[in-house]
Amino acid sequence: ALIGEVVKRELSRQGQVYFVHNEINSIGRMKTRLEALLPHAKICIAHGRMSGRSLESLMIDFVNKRFDILLCTTIIESGIDIPNVNTIIVNNAYAYGLSDMYQLRGRVGRFNRKAFAYFLVPKSMALTSDIRKRLDTIEKHTELGAGFKVAMADLEIRGAGNILGKEQHGYITTVGFDLYLRLLRESIEKHGKSFKKLYAA
Repeated sequence: ALIGEVVKRELSRQGQVYFVHNEINSIGRMKTRLEALLPHAKICIAHGRMSGRSLESLMIDFVNKRFDILLCTTIIESGIDIPNVNTIIVNNAYAYGLSDMYQLRGRVGRFNRKAFAYFLVPKSMALTSDIRKRLDTIEKHTELGAGFKVAMADLEIRGAGNILGKEQHGYITTVGFDLYLRLLRESIEKHGKSFKKLYAA
């Protein structure tokens, strides 16, 4: 019901919609479901396994408003700005990191028309604490220039990681960001000579 409502609202103002479904194997089935829900909407599919020529031709058709909905993977995440697309629906948003959600949301609202972004999760799914924090963050920070705040929240949720290794998590959530940075700075100052010897070796 929500999908039908928001798509119809966008189409009623002669706009277009991105529907992000990041699973190529089931994207055809999703198109069938959307067609049943929105029988008058023209829907096309775009994903990274398509040939460059086919993808280019399809995007030209979409820009020229031959389609109402671009059902796609995260292929649109960077570099695509279409003034007429001001509603984006992201399916299974629990699977995305904060930076991905922020980039996807940034595909709409880049011009002079009010934009809408919807991040969907299954009703029956029990969300983990981290997933809920990511969704709450993307919902909360909608103002212009919110990227820094989103990045800081992402750092707090995931942790800063091991500065000298491959780990992407740490103790930041336990001690807080400010204290973590202070401890890190003190450790570097205390062991700075050891680090220099290590790198020199």
